Amino acid sequence: MRLEHVGRRHGLRGPWVLREVRLDLPAGTLVRVLGTNGTGKSTLLRIVAGVDAPTEGRVTDRPARTAYVPERFPVALPFTAGDYLVHLGRIQGLGPAAARAGAGEWLERFGAAEHARTDMAELSKGTSQKVAVAQALLADPDLLVLDEAWTGLDTGARAELDAAVRERRAAGATVVFVDHDPRRLAGEADAVYEVASGRVREKAPPERARAGTPTGADEEATPCPRVRIAVSGGRGPLPGRLPGAPVVTEPGPGDTATVLTVDAAHSDALLAALLAASWHIDHLTTEGVRV
Repeated sequence: MRLEHVGRRHGLRGPWVLREVRLDLPAGTLVRVLGTNGTGKSTLLRIVAGVDAPTEGRVTDRPARTAYVPERFPVALPFTAGDYLVHLGRIQGLGPAAARAGAGEWLERFGAAEHARTDMAELSKGTSQKVAVAQALLADPDLLVLDEAWTGLDTGARAELDAAVRERRAAGATVVFVDHDPRRLAGEADAVYEVASGRVREKAPPERARAGTPTGADEEATPCPRVRIAVSGGRGPLPGRLPGAPVVTEPGPGDTATVLTVDAAHSDALLAALLAASWHIDHLTTEGVRV
């Protein structure tokens, strides 16, 4: 997916919110968007998701199956939580049985199954946010856009959304997100963009900065601890674009384990992606010591 010379303004003569935005959003990537309030982050995400159209420029190759969680989710809707999810699932192309099953699964995963028959208008803010996130994940989107989607969720639901993001990325989807917490999916983004003064510029993710050239002529690079993860039993090939870009060593003669070596900072995210893809973790070693 690509944004080319994209701009957005309010009205024919209103101020420009965004100008000359150029973004490449490949499949299977996790993209973080930064910026202070009022800089145009939400406008950018709505354009990426197809909710708003650009005033100038164009968006090409947006996946057909796109899902979006807005910063503010409308709660006064004439549905129960379960019926709303089934309705959205049907709109997204699921059959009746698949929509019902998906609604139940995601409500269960986010700890809101007991509210399936509760009217949307009667849900608490936190439960309403769980429904907002669930509707975006129902139909396995190829583009997932999250605007402060973690806000209002409890600790368990936030962790579940983290896992769902990793699952979508491991399945080849593009995930674009904004979150106020700098620890959210820290070190896992393939690209980080900052919105400021109507412009969007790329920032080096922390992992890329560590791997780059030192800023001082006399600065010595600090070795990063490495983790080796031995896996086996996957139902298919390893997912593409795994977190941390691990070095993969295929099984040798008489061996069944594939070994992935990655910086320790990415090991948790890599483990989550491997488990989501149904690989069995045989063992881990770090700095030569089995853990």
